[in-house]
Amino acid sequence: MKRDLYETLGVAKNADEKELKSAFRKLAMKYHPDKNPGDAAAEKTFKEINEAYEMLKDPQKRAAYDRYGHAAFEQGGMGNGFGGGGAGGFSDIFEDIFGEMMGGGRQRRSSGGRERGADLRYNMEISLEEAFGGKTAQIRVPTSITCDVCTGSGAKPGTSPKTCGTCHGSGRVRAAQGFFSIERTCPTCGGRGQTITDPCGKCHGQGRVTEERTLSVNIPAGIEDGTRIRLSGEGEAGLRGGPSGDLYIFLSVRPHEFYQRDGADLYCSVPISMTTAALGGKFDVTTLDGTKSRVTVPEGTQAGKQFRLKGKGMPVLRSAQSGDLYIQIQIETPQKLTKRQRELLQEFEEISSKDNNPESTGFFARMKDFFDTLSD
Repeated sequence: MKRDLYETLGVAKNADEKELKSAFRKLAMKYHPDKNPGDAAAEKTFKEINEAYEMLKDPQKRAAYDRYGHAAFEQGGMGNGFGGGGAGGFSDIFEDIFGEMMGGGRQRRSSGGRERGADLRYNMEISLEEAFGGKTAQIRVPTSITCDVCTGSGAKPGTSPKTCGTCHGSGRVRAAQGFFSIERTCPTCGGRGQTITDPCGKCHGQGRVTEERTLSVNIPAGIEDGTRIRLSGEGEAGLRGGPSGDLYIFLSVRPHEFYQRDGADLYCSVPISMTTAALGGKFDVTTLDGTKSRVTVPEGTQAGKQFRLKGKGMPVLRSAQSGDLYIQIQIETPQKLTKRQRELLQEFEEISSKDNNPESTGFFARMKDFFDTLSD
């Protein structure tokens, strides 16, 4: 005995079209063979919910079913299969459901066989200075544009595309097998819904030609490495007058010789002499905006010490704020000493006390105590 169609979809007998569609979507996504490979029970259930929805979404078939039940479609009743040719109805909702499930599915074609153009990618490398100040860049992009001879129709001027006689403009054809139907792309028009008997001589029926364009790209100050900029409608032109895709600019920022970036903050490692670290001093650093900032080194500065220059980092994107610049000190040990320099350093070492080098003195003292404790 065949299962009640309303029970198959899990809806009440007075369910409206919206409730039917919603129930079908949920069940179809759950039991689709792609989500249940090798599961015969899931495949059977999938066919049953297809049959139930196909019957109940049609007002005439639903009325017949409500009055006579399954008998209305047996022994010739209202005929086998799912009705006449042409796409729509089930195919539309099938595209909606499994387009989502499979990550987008095929793109819908607009009327007249028009298709949206592909999105394009352009890789652009900029310097850290350009990321700091922003810029307007000119790029040349080879892409497809709408044919100016046929204005995108693909047909020779004075003629026009004709509705496909096989699919009657739908772009899809359906083969019925009992209560299950298979829908596929129309083999005559390739899914466009139209045929061109006299194609345009310039674009050969495509409605677009390849050409290199110059575009202006605005790069805002503070932009980060890996940012994607979208130029709407600047991608590949659509087929036969369809809408254009988008152009995506993928930005990469070249490594800088002196500065490293962390978000809006900048870091710079600066070597200073041993005497500057010991006695104190000053030095200037050039920031990315071209100005100089003075750093004061106090007496007895140790290696690794950081000095913060507030507001001297990168601009925060679309904001009036800026990050900070951190100067990290490296102490350079003198090399190639003269005899006199060596004598002076040796004399300094001889007269130095533990207070002159508290970190090294303390380190070795702690190490000795540690290992003496282990040996006890």
